[in-house]
Amino acid sequence: MTETKPPADQDEMSPRDDEPKPGAEVSFPYDRMTVEQFRNRFPRARWNDVRRAWFVPGRTASRRIGRWLAELEAEADAHADAKGRDAFAFDPIDSPYLELGKAGFRIRTPYSKTVVDELREVPFSRWDGDLRIWHVPFRSYEELRRRWPDIEAAARRNEPEERRRRAEERKGTEREMRSKLRTAERKRRRYPLPADALPPTGRPVATSYGIVVFTEITGELVDPALVSDFYPGVTEDYLWGYWRAPTFDELVRTWPAKTPRRHDAEWWQPTIEELRPARRVARAREVRKQAKAP
Repeated sequence: MTETKPPADQDEMSPRDDEPKPGAEVSFPYDRMTVEQFRNRFPRARWNDVRRAWFVPGRTASRRIGRWLAELEAEADAHADAKGRDAFAFDPIDSPYLELGKAGFRIRTPYSKTVVDELREVPFSRWDGDLRIWHVPFRSYEELRRRWPDIEAAARRNEPEERRRRAEERKGTEREMRSKLRTAERKRRRYPLPADALPPTGRPVATSYGIVVFTEITGELVDPALVSDFYPGVTEDYLWGYWRAPTFDELVRTWPAKTPRRHDAEWWQPTIEELRPARRVARAREVRKQAKAP
C-alpha cells in the first residue's frame, strides 16, 4: 500500500490536474467477493490499469485501508478456525497428549527435541512457559494432524517409564558401554581438527557436535587408535581443539553461510537453519542461568 500527498501549500479543495491527489494505493489478489466488499467500503476508489492497483482518494485513505485489511484478515482467520474445528470434529486426534480448548488445542508431552521441532513447524503454534503446554489454533489443524504420528511417537518414547525400561535393557550391554564412553568423550570438550584446515578461535563454527566456539588449539596430536570409534576418519595429522558453547550474543552476531558445506568438512560456517535452533537453546540457557542467580 502506497500513499500520495499534495504539496503542503496546495489547497485540498482545488488541486491542479497535474499534481498528485491525496490518497493511497492498495492491491490484493483478485477475488470477486473481496473486490465487491472493497467497492462497497470504498465507493470512490478507482482502478489503475497501469499500476495494477486501486487508488482510494482522501487524506485518511491509508488508515481506512489499513483498518479494512485488518478486518479482512480477522475474517479469514475466523473462517480458517471454523474450518479447522470442523476438520477435527470429522477426523479427531485421540491422544492423551492433546486437549481441546476454546481457541484451539493444548498439547502437553514429556520433553522431546523431536516434539519441539515438529510443533515449531506448525503455523501459529506457541509455547506457554508458565503452563508448560503448547497452544495450536484450530486453523492449523491440518498441519498438526499431518505431524501428529511423529509427535505422539516421540512423546511416548520419552515417558519416564519407557526411558527406564530402555535403560534397564541397555544395562551391561556393549551399547551401554559405548554410550558411556561417548558421553565421557564429549565432556572433555575436545574435537579433532585437520592440521591444514584449522578453524578460527573465539568465533562460532558448526561441527558434528553442533555449533561451538573453539577456545584453544594446543598442537596436541590425535591418536586415531584411541578415538576412531568416536571420530571415524581421523588420522595422525589431526590436532585437538578445545571448545565451549557459544553465547546467545555470539550466535546473533554470526552471519549464516550462503552456500552448503562440503560433505567432508570437519567444521564449517553455520547455516541459518543451524543458527536458529542454536540461538533458541542459547537464549533458554541464559534465561535459566539468570533465574538461578541470587
